[in-house]
Amino acid sequence: MNVAFDSRAGKDSRGVGRYARSLLGALVESGRGGLIETHAPHRDHAAVYHSPWLEGALLRSPVPMVVTLHDLIPLKQAGEQLRRGLRMRMRYLATQRAVRVIVPTKVIAGDAMRSLQIPSDRISVIAKAAAPVFRARPDAEVAAVRTRYALPDAYLLWVGGLKGPALHKRVGALARTKRSLPLVLVGPSGRWAQELPDVTVTGEVTDDELAAIYTGAHAVVFPSGDEGFGLTPVESLACGTPVAACDIPAMREVLDERAALTPRDDLAALIRAAEEATRPAAEPCSWSWDDAAAATWDLYESAAHAPVRWRGARH
Repeated sequence: MNVAFDSRAGKDSRGVGRYARSLLGALVESGRGGLIETHAPHRDHAAVYHSPWLEGALLRSPVPMVVTLHDLIPLKQAGEQLRRGLRMRMRYLATQRAVRVIVPTKVIAGDAMRSLQIPSDRISVIAKAAAPVFRARPDAEVAAVRTRYALPDAYLLWVGGLKGPALHKRVGALARTKRSLPLVLVGPSGRWAQELPDVTVTGEVTDDELAAIYTGAHAVVFPSGDEGFGLTPVESLACGTPVAACDIPAMREVLDERAALTPRDDLAALIRAAEEATRPAAEPCSWSWDDAAAATWDLYESAAHAPVRWRGARH
């Protein structure tokens, strides 16, 4: 069976891009079918179309469509709804019309049923995973990356995108929270991030460098107040580094007692938990991208034979 896959998502520097790149590679390596990288599917060439991000969802797909819905945070933020306006509403309408919707957690499955009225039998939970590149690195690699980015000997680490306001990740508040260890921020950054007080901002790094930065950190802090999955803590544990995260539903589901969870609105407690973390870290999650690919191929088979029923928008 041939599947059209919107690989444009892989160029995204955020977790969406990591998801698209990792899943596409695992799907190809599985050898279970053919993958056509396109966002314009044709019924003569593919049996199913998969958009691994909201941006690629089609209002009128010529073949049964699968959409991956990573979270519904924009629907909860009035500013985001106003900024994206009609475009966002049309993408969500297209997602409602998908014959199958992939979500990374049961939390997002519930959000999709409540907010988009997508029936539960059209939603499948397929978790994300740490890419194989994320593993504990030797001392020499850690020392090299520490020198390259002028990192302190001991530091707390935050990883994510810093080009936008990142309101739900609350990076600015984290930077202003009292702490004993230096804070390192890794990810594509804008001017506002460079102006944060008393932090080291590396900018975007390669995956190998990130794995070494994870390995060298005292602990990873994850202050997100809302999340669909949280790939950063999973990658950190794969590199052997402890995690402190806010106690939100997705983190309880994904980490399953592998991290120190603190109250969502108490960043001081989050910092304390990170600074008090000790090694060895908890065992990493066993779920792999190969597992995710196998589950996704099964879903493609189901989607190819599902009746295509277009749905109208619900306000």
